[in-house]
Amino acid sequence: MSQPAQKSILERRDQALKRRRRWATVSIIFTLALVCFSYYFYQVFFTANIETKGKPTHVIIRRGDDWKTALQNIDATGVVVDKLSLHFVAKLMKYPEHVKPGRYELKEGYTNRQLINVLKAGLQSPLKLTFTNVRLRGELANKLSNQIDAQPAQIDSLLSSPAYTRSLGFDTTTVLSMFIPNTYELYWNTSANNLMQRMKKEYEKFWTPARDAQREKLNLTRAQVSTLASIVEAEQQQHADERPRIAGVYLNRLKRGMKLQADPTVVYANRDFTIKRVLNVHLQKDSPYNTYKYGGLPPGPINLPSIASIDAVLKPESNNYLYFCAKEDFTGYHAFATNERDHILNARRYQAALTRAGIR
Repeated sequence: MSQPAQKSILERRDQALKRRRRWATVSIIFTLALVCFSYYFYQVFFTANIETKGKPTHVIIRRGDDWKTALQNIDATGVVVDKLSLHFVAKLMKYPEHVKPGRYELKEGYTNRQLINVLKAGLQSPLKLTFTNVRLRGELANKLSNQIDAQPAQIDSLLSSPAYTRSLGFDTTTVLSMFIPNTYELYWNTSANNLMQRMKKEYEKFWTPARDAQREKLNLTRAQVSTLASIVEAEQQQHADERPRIAGVYLNRLKRGMKLQADPTVVYANRDFTIKRVLNVHLQKDSPYNTYKYGGLPPGPINLPSIASIDAVLKPESNNYLYFCAKEDFTGYHAFATNERDHILNARRYQAALTRAGIR
């Protein structure tokens, strides 16, 4: 074989070797890239990206929020380990087209995939609705609105509507008795109307046949029981054990046709809840809630009475007391009397104690 021919063969072999080396290099790089991508894909989709450190964490996504706002709210909780990967997965999983309002729990150990699936499906975490220390419709509307996705005005408009409250079996003065203070589990995006319907169902469940039988013995309606219970609640906020006795006093007065003369109703009538001592000027207020001026029960409750106070009215202490006033030792308990003379003596002792304490 001639020398030029040998040289040509060697060059072709060298070129083939170089091509094989290039393909080997490309193959290695591609394999490494594939491994890296696969690893990153696995990391962003299937490894935990939520660390709550045992602290219950929730996020609220409001109506009208877009996906970026929703993820910003999630980022702001401080429990997302890798925010960039969460946004990346959200796009890949088409979360921007499936944003659903609600209150969601960010659970320890959630992967990006798990979290986005929860958000897309609208799998909300229920909240525990509570309401206490409420006297007026506006207060109730605000407390409820602070816990669910309904404006105070929306709630108040339903509570103030004669037609709507009538559909629930109440009027605008008695509808507050439908709200039995307790803890209720519901979803954040519950509407004002759905909330009312839920409270009506809970109210009917509360009034068991046993409770209805007890109130019928007292010749009182459900609303009247709640109204009297609200007075008992206002009279004794510290010591629930005394409420059945106070309930017994007021029931005794009702049976005898005596005015209730309950100071908390006067405070309510004056709409001045800073009053510490009820004076003659307060007693002049012309209001159906002023039980010094008008006989019987006021038109509706003066607060949302607790279950303990409602049951105190349904199971009152049987006694002969007609009067009571706060004890002069400021323990929160009351001195009871069967006649006006003893009551006046008890009241004078208490008034003197207030004066010594500088309370007007």
